[in-house]
Amino acid sequence: MKGIVLAGGSGSRLFPLTLATSKQLLPVYNKPMLYYPLSTLMLAGIRDILVISTPSASPVMRDLLGDGAPLGLNLSHAVQPEPRGIPEAFLIGDRHIGTDDAALVLGDNLFHGAGFGQLLRRARAQLDGAVLFGYPVADPERYGVGETDAAGRLVSIEEKPLRPRSDKAITGLYFYGNDVLDLVRDLAPSPRGELEITDVNRAYLRQGRVRLADLGPGFTWFDCGTHDSLLAAGHYVQTVEKYEGERVACLEEIALRMGFIDAAACYRLGEGMRQSTYGRHLTEIAYAYS
Repeated sequence: MKGIVLAGGSGSRLFPLTLATSKQLLPVYNKPMLYYPLSTLMLAGIRDILVISTPSASPVMRDLLGDGAPLGLNLSHAVQPEPRGIPEAFLIGDRHIGTDDAALVLGDNLFHGAGFGQLLRRARAQLDGAVLFGYPVADPERYGVGETDAAGRLVSIEEKPLRPRSDKAITGLYFYGNDVLDLVRDLAPSPRGELEITDVNRAYLRQGRVRLADLGPGFTWFDCGTHDSLLAAGHYVQTVEKYEGERVACLEEIALRMGFIDAAACYRLGEGMRQSTYGRHLTEIAYAYS
């Protein structure tokens, strides 16, 4: 499976913070926002990842992440000149995906929870068509919502419904079979002139080939695209790291635990940031693994 992080857009909901920078480069507590969706793909066991960003942000993304080799990844970069809808990521990433299945995560989405990596790898192994990830919210009318039957099968998808049939918001993480490429090529723009991810998901729903993985109790999801959610996400990560002793979206530690790099490589990465608590944590965790 190949991965894509879609980190484009103007970030207009975060103005004036994003007038001179990409929102995916804003800090969520002690890391750039981009670390969080990238960590999700890594936890799924995906190492071949394309980062799609804006023309102005792409050089900075390259400076931040490089080619991914120090993390045991194969990272490449591409540009989305203008936002034309989430599915455009598959058109931009066509050659990157090739004949593989694809995982797409939005660049402002933060996921966390015990066993999250196992859930992702199980969803990847069982993929037959599409897997979406649902999270219960108090205001489902603001989201695309997935309704399931008594057996947990997805039976409907509604976009910002006035009377939601479910409280399960469809998050910005999507697993698709390789046929998503053909499906998106044939997709017509919506009345607002964009390709819609809901149209992709409904196509799989009509085929009976989509499943909704439930991110229930014990999981947390943030869409960090507003000032309030960005602040809330930062407070959440601070609380987990300070009071529970767990690092959230620590890419180097994830790479070590997933076997992408060894303890010596992790230690070297920590040494390069040894003036920070983040760097010292890496050297400590590397020592524990050696």
